[in-house]
Amino acid sequence: MQILKEFKEFAVKGNVIDMAVGIIIGAAFGKIVSSFVADVVTPPIGMLLGGVDFSNLAITLKAAADGAPAVVLSYGKFIQTMVDFTIIAFAIFMAIKAINTLKRKEQEAPAPPAEPTKEEQLLTEIRDLLKERK
Repeated sequence: MQILKEFKEFAVKGNVIDMAVGIIIGAAFGKIVSSFVADVVTPPIGMLLGGVDFSNLAITLKAAADGAPAVVLSYGKFIQTMVDFTIIAFAIFMAIKAINTLKRKEQEAPAPPAEPTKEEQLLTEIRDLLKERK
């Protein structure tokens, strides 16, 4: 039963839950970026390269024969995956850079002056009254 108790403590810690949320959001973000690369970035690049569609780039190692499928080296899908990775890595880099910039601005911003205590307010009033008498 000790193992179950330890597992429960581990599973409900904030870090584990934050990590799970991050993984889920990361997976969704990966799908968005993959779609962006496949549907927005790759077509213009393929057009610039003479109408090349990366996903269809392949080398047939052995042609289909007697009902057996062809053996194909699909290097275009690999290129597509590398482009996806590069864009995802750059997007994450830019997000972290923006977060770090915001953190730096928070650290550089001067703290608002502290409210004077009642004693300080009273001493200030006394000082002002003494100045008026002179």
